[in-house]
Amino acid sequence: MVPRLLLRAWPRGPAVGPGAPSRPLSAGSGPGQYLQHSIVPTMHYQDSLPRLPIPKLEDTIRRYLSAQKPLLDDGQFRKTEQFCKSFENGIGKELHEQLVAQDKQNKHTSYISGPWFDMYLSARDSVVLNFNPFMAFNPDPKSEYNDQLTRATNMTVSAIRFLKTLRAGLLEPEVFHLNPAKSDTDTFKRLIRFVPSSLSWYGAYLVNAYPLDMSQYFRLFNSTRLPKPSRDELFTDDKARHLLVLRKGNFYIFDVLDQDGNIVSPSEIQAHLKYILSDSSPAPEFPLAYLTSENRDIWAELRQKLMSSGNEESLRKVDSAVFCLCLDDFPIKDLVHLSHNMLHGDGTNRWFDKSFNLIIAKDGSAAVHFEHSWGDGVAVLRFFNEVFKDSTQIPAITPQSQAATADSTVTVQKLNFKLTDALKTGITAAKEKFDATMKTLTIDCLQFQRGGKEFLKKQKLSPDAVAQLAFQMAFLRQYGQTVATYESCSTAAFKHGRTETIRPASIYTKRCSEAFVREPSRHSAGELQQMMVECSKYHGQLTKEAAMGQGFDRHLFALRHLAAAKGIILPELYLDPAYGQINHNVLSTSTLSSPAVNLGGFAPVVSDGFGVGYAVHGNWIGCNVSSYPGRNAREFLQCVEKALEDMFDALEGKSIKS
Repeated sequence: MVPRLLLRAWPRGPAVGPGAPSRPLSAGSGPGQYLQHSIVPTMHYQDSLPRLPIPKLEDTIRRYLSAQKPLLDDGQFRKTEQFCKSFENGIGKELHEQLVAQDKQNKHTSYISGPWFDMYLSARDSVVLNFNPFMAFNPDPKSEYNDQLTRATNMTVSAIRFLKTLRAGLLEPEVFHLNPAKSDTDTFKRLIRFVPSSLSWYGAYLVNAYPLDMSQYFRLFNSTRLPKPSRDELFTDDKARHLLVLRKGNFYIFDVLDQDGNIVSPSEIQAHLKYILSDSSPAPEFPLAYLTSENRDIWAELRQKLMSSGNEESLRKVDSAVFCLCLDDFPIKDLVHLSHNMLHGDGTNRWFDKSFNLIIAKDGSAAVHFEHSWGDGVAVLRFFNEVFKDSTQIPAITPQSQAATADSTVTVQKLNFKLTDALKTGITAAKEKFDATMKTLTIDCLQFQRGGKEFLKKQKLSPDAVAQLAFQMAFLRQYGQTVATYESCSTAAFKHGRTETIRPASIYTKRCSEAFVREPSRHSAGELQQMMVECSKYHGQLTKEAAMGQGFDRHLFALRHLAAAKGIILPELYLDPAYGQINHNVLSTSTLSSPAVNLGGFAPVVSDGFGVGYAVHGNWIGCNVSSYPGRNAREFLQCVEKALEDMFDALEGKSIKS
């Protein structure tokens, strides 16, 4: 299984490829067609983005050994050092030179982009739990707008407005501002738009602003991952104008864009959704959606059977739909129920292959569940934030709005699938597998109310470093050891960047965790504080390196991918048990914080691991943890809470209780 690459996003293709012409404003620029009218074209910076650097081989080896140090005893470490030395001076050196040469010939992309797509699309495990994460929206601040029909209409309209804004080149470019007072201003924007695209990045850089890669955005809409034998394909059809709606396992479609590309009136969209919500059709006996949760080769074979049984046109409608809206027939009970429902649900009312599913429960609880191969957290979070902001601040309809008197019986098409006995058997088997797997997943969450970002920053500590240190202490307390830990970090500051791994387990966190957990009475509060400062500094360095493409994970991954592609025998470094162990990420962690996000989550990436989604807010810390049998998410969270209490005590000069 592969680590989820979700959520350490920076703060705040055909449809829109680099250099795509911006469509003139006059084309369908009626009221409410666009979210924003950026004076800087959306893709203005794309051509001049810097390229993702390939680290020096000696730096990668040094960083790799530093990350291995807390995980190995002296004997194991010496062996791993030997493997590294011979790799660096032998086959590794050759592979690195070949990788650099290959990269020089492919200046339009990054060295990791191809191998990363391969890794995702060649994986045969189910996308459910193994890859797809979710992000849940906060409720609409105006409670009456959380009515299911109202929220579904408003979010759908906002999502289509985002699509139109993106395709017209009117969406503000994604930029990381280090000095917003200088760069996030109308004056700067008016100036930079006249700088040619081939130079625009440098103009932003001069005012400490870092434009981010937006090459993934076009895959947000009209896109689906298609199962194929041995390697899946990504499919996009940006000409399609219809929305796919799932309710009770039934499939409905209707156009949300008219022939001129204008958004269908919100009251009509409301009428069609109202019609679907009032449809009394029972759930199908064999819900087709289960197939998207299958092993990819099994699903590929069954999909072929579906096509040859006369379902080609219906499947094409599903694959090309603008996105998939899932309307659930029950309210959400609590945060744990929210996580289970948005991460996997009951398998009948999601199309897990769609680039994203927008899920809205009976009480208006909403989330985005997304397929991960096409893109990472940055693109999804931007879409998520814009949809939340637009649908809550400028809602298309009110709870009092009357639906249009549209003839939904004609406009809304219900898709019916012809199922052979072999397909029915396949669906039944997929359902049994799905139900059995979901039963094994436990999710629990924690809200630590004693303090957050504000307090920690006053202590001159990195809030992310403190959260990661809490996970190290918790695991040590619960299981008595330090294990491979993964934190994803976006490399979207580079052209076709994806993610890099931060390795939060270090000799510093190990020493600090052991002091807090095993011998707190032997250290003064001042000494414990000093250890926390060391951890924070080192974590800050690792984070900076990862964001600048200077981690070791992606480089070693690309070298391994290259060796396999060239038919070279796998170098010893990769056969070393220590390499297998550091990539068996028992703690898979990912963070995001945004005013639109209630919580996010994903499953563990290994059977004996934890999936840890977390956010450090102004005055509290939220944590959402998943586990399989053999690990205990609730107990882990109790240990996380104890670790946070202890650290806050130490920071306030109090002694630590064992």
